[in-house]
Amino acid sequence: MTRPSSKATDRRWIVHKFGGSSVADAECVARVAGIVESTPDPRVAVVLSAHKGVTDTLLELVALAEAQNPAYLQKLAALRDRHTAIANALLPRAVSANPHIAQLEADYADIAGILHTVSLIRSAAHNIRDLVAGYGEIWSTRLFARLLAERGKSAPPVLWVDARKAVVVEWGPLGPAVQWPASKAALAGVVPADFSGTLVITGFIASKKNGVQTTLGRNGSDFSASIFGALLDAREIVIWTDVDGVLSADPRRVPDAKVIDSLSYSEAMELAYFGAKVIHPQTMAPAVSREIPILIKNTFAAERPGTLICARPNSSLKVKGITTIDAVALVNLEGAGMIGVPGTAQRLFGALNDAGISVILISQGSSEHSICCAVPDREARAAEEIVRRAFDSELREGQIQRVEVSKDCAILAVVGDGMAGTHGIAAKVFGTLAAAGVNVRAIAQGASERNISVVIEAKHSTRALRAVHAGFYLSPHTLSIGIIGRGHVAGALLGQLASQLERLRGSARLDLRVRGILASRQMLLADGEIDTGHWREAFERGAKPADVAQFVRHVHAEHLPHAVIIDCSANAEIAAHYKSWLAAGIHVVTPNKKANSGTLEYYESLREARREGGTHYLYEATVGAGLPVIQTLWDLRETGDEVRSIEGIFSGTLAYLFNVYDGTMPFSAIVREAKKKGYTEPDPRDDLSGTDVARKLIILGREIGLKLELSDVEVESLVPPALAKCGVEEFLNRLHEFDAAIESPYAEATRAGQVLRYVGRLDASGKATVGLVRLDRRHPFANIALTDNVVRFETRRYCDNPLIVQGPGAGPEVTAGGVFGDLLRLCAYLGARI
Repeated sequence: MTRPSSKATDRRWIVHKFGGSSVADAECVARVAGIVESTPDPRVAVVLSAHKGVTDTLLELVALAEAQNPAYLQKLAALRDRHTAIANALLPRAVSANPHIAQLEADYADIAGILHTVSLIRSAAHNIRDLVAGYGEIWSTRLFARLLAERGKSAPPVLWVDARKAVVVEWGPLGPAVQWPASKAALAGVVPADFSGTLVITGFIASKKNGVQTTLGRNGSDFSASIFGALLDAREIVIWTDVDGVLSADPRRVPDAKVIDSLSYSEAMELAYFGAKVIHPQTMAPAVSREIPILIKNTFAAERPGTLICARPNSSLKVKGITTIDAVALVNLEGAGMIGVPGTAQRLFGALNDAGISVILISQGSSEHSICCAVPDREARAAEEIVRRAFDSELREGQIQRVEVSKDCAILAVVGDGMAGTHGIAAKVFGTLAAAGVNVRAIAQGASERNISVVIEAKHSTRALRAVHAGFYLSPHTLSIGIIGRGHVAGALLGQLASQLERLRGSARLDLRVRGILASRQMLLADGEIDTGHWREAFERGAKPADVAQFVRHVHAEHLPHAVIIDCSANAEIAAHYKSWLAAGIHVVTPNKKANSGTLEYYESLREARREGGTHYLYEATVGAGLPVIQTLWDLRETGDEVRSIEGIFSGTLAYLFNVYDGTMPFSAIVREAKKKGYTEPDPRDDLSGTDVARKLIILGREIGLKLELSDVEVESLVPPALAKCGVEEFLNRLHEFDAAIESPYAEATRAGQVLRYVGRLDASGKATVGLVRLDRRHPFANIALTDNVVRFETRRYCDNPLIVQGPGAGPEVTAGGVFGDLLRLCAYLGARI
């Protein structure tokens, strides 16, 4: 449904309602006047609230008078002064302000007399509270009517309407019920049927059948707008507030919440009940029954389209909003004696009803073994006592095993008419919550399929809200990222992120927030995110002493749906934390080989921790840097191929060394050059020792199911024993002493028409070797460029012509690229569209 026409030829009424924040002060009131005057409609009804905070102050005056606290006189005087100042700012004193202020002074005297009486008897009847509370709307509308008449720009004439003379209600269990025939007759006596012009109407207040003043309760001005929309047979009701419309989530918790273009009445009621505070569901009832569209607009940004609430909205969104109710407790009644026994639910809910405890959500399994409901957290203790009393005999006799109350819960609701009949909505909700590490305690879904509600722990409500909101592409997928290391690889990764973040936000709706960088001695933490383009400067300015536990807590923030730690170090102590991080719900991406090539027991415990935490552990860059070695092996294995052997040049460092070495430059000089270019590990001996290659073989072997330990690999080390334990600088300075150890085998290979290559080999039986080999110059491993890695897979499918993966296997940029690729894969696993 589109917005009704607003052409001046349409004689039907349009009702505008402005809330307290819209008329908070003189500037706001003038703005509202401009909005009303800009409408071309010949018949306009304007319902106003009191100025912001006035109703609360008036009720506070009554409470102070009851307590015989004389401060009520000062507060009343301050209230009078505030209204006088607003009137003086808006109206020329000689013409309109003085009469208005004279009425205000008279009202002030009346209220002072009422409060004096209340103070004497120390009690205020309900009708006294209603009488005093209603003055705020009388003052704001009386002033506004004078202002419009004075300016003369709105549809003439301007008529002030006291709603107490037009709306008749009776209070019942469900609140104020409009007496429609009486109200129709009363309105006809106030507003002639053929009246054209502008009505300025008091919101919030009304009268009972006996003529006594009453109010419409909280959100009463919205209700007034809906009532007058029905009484005037309006074509549209516009609710003006301080937000752009109904939002898809609470913007304080989901900063990327978006304005919903249109909603059905049912969707609006569901969202309003679950915390969307733009409009209260009960206030819409008169408009709903007559299918009068309601438009939510922003007083402070009138040009924005707002949200249209109508019978048949035109919107492509299947899910309109995700919202929460916090401070909830879950009451669970469980027992075998309940199965097949009629009336159990009636007894449970009847007992809670008799005690005046509201039930927010109900969930029961088809086995009838248990039934649970959600109640306000503040009533949890009372609810437990009431249920225990109601089922006392069954508890004593063992027919009911337990009554449990879980406090500190929240209800998350996913709302949308388009959910009905659409496959996969529930799967998306629960899958997204699982990916965010949020446990679901109870589930409820009505037959209309308009609302899926789940009970979760309150501490996870913001994370859940953001995750599900992003899961339905209503906002970007947000990842809290912590990077460990500030060396070559970490620096290259941060540079790559800086160049791509803007694109990913736009094209893939990915919000990748680097919130922490941890080095060996210092760390940088940011509440929002670190500017990846200037992280070095930020690190120098704001670094603090390193604390791994604090770093992890910061990255794993409750208000963000997903957290990932990217370990760009080569540190075994850091790798030892992976298990606890994965189990705690933190994803891990790493090029660090120490975890996967550590003890077999720890390797297997990582798999278990990942399953326990529902997390992802990605480590493509541990073998082959940016090459798809792990992914290729995984694809072979998962598609049922049989891997018979794997061999290759797995070290970009050693590939570079033996590609460059031709006998003209000492081997030791080439090693120093490779380190300077970032081709080696921080300690080159990790490469030359063959340990790095052995670790990669272990990783690949374990990927195909072999139970290998690092000690099972036969390794030929290129590190002279005399230099095995000295410092890195001493090693580099003395390595030239042992250049002959490479010169001799190189010369022999050259004479035989061969080349030297450092190769790792692994077969299906588990035999693993690493060392220097001589290969024919036509061998695939003999013709690689610089830092190329080359991996050869011989499998049942690829037996005659083995599968080869080849490309640069060392250097910070390609390694960082492999890590970045894993990060984007993680985002895809979490539901992002990349």
